[in-house]
Amino acid sequence: MSPNQTKPRSIDEYIAGFPADVQEILETIRMTIKKAAPAAEETIKYQMPTFTLKGNLVYFSAFKNHIGFYPPVTGYEKLKKELSRYEGPKGSLKFPLDEPIPYGLISKIVEFRVKENLIKAEGSQKKN
Repeated sequence: MSPNQTKPRSIDEYIAGFPADVQEILETIRMTIKKAAPAAEETIKYQMPTFTLKGNLVYFSAFKNHIGFYPPVTGYEKLKKELSRYEGPKGSLKFPLDEPIPYGLISKIVEFRVKENLIKAEGSQKKN
């Protein structure tokens, strides 16, 4: 979020607070997530665009030099090598703005997170 940007109430407001080139990237990330998780709902949490489906699914945020992508992705061995290139602090991912954004990777992460959340939700329903 840029310093002179007010707290966004929607993803549209969040994206509107950035320069046009970054808006385009953020909107493409948003569409990539929607395509990979059509049942997910959009919201703002921690002042970041957030998608939820049976719990928090993914968050993303723009910074001066990169796009941050959260939460940490663990247990996805097939993607471990691909993810390692973008590892940031505490397991987050950093996609540099001066490189092509890996939209295919984002899609794979979201699909994996959907499966994780649905399995967790099913497990907690069985306990009740």
